[in-house]
Amino acid sequence: MANHNVSGWRRIIYAFGYSMKGFKACYELEEAFRQEVFILIFLIPLAFWLGQSPIERAMLVGSLLLVPVVELLNSAIEANVDRVGLERNELSGRAKDIASAAVFMSISFAATIWGLLLIPRWL
Repeated sequence: MANHNVSGWRRIIYAFGYSMKGFKACYELEEAFRQEVFILIFLIPLAFWLGQSPIERAMLVGSLLLVPVVELLNSAIEANVDRVGLERNELSGRAKDIASAAVFMSISFAATIWGLLLIPRWL
């Protein structure tokens, strides 16, 4: 649990440590997150290469980075729901399904941005 008595730079350092702990946990425990990281390793350099302006590069990279952000939130929701109980529950299932839908929407958003920027060049 966070140390509420810490402030200033120490608080920022502790917060960074908690963030890295979260990245590590998600990477180790969530296959979807690992898959997205591996895809990003390939697509982010490609985005810098294919983008013709700083704005295009920002849109291509930004749309990609949104996917793991939403996946982290999805994983946090799933972990919290599982903590409450592993038995089947309509509301728990709904929470997980909605979080999964958010991941799908972020992937769809990235695909749309890439399509809108790159397909006209090839037509």
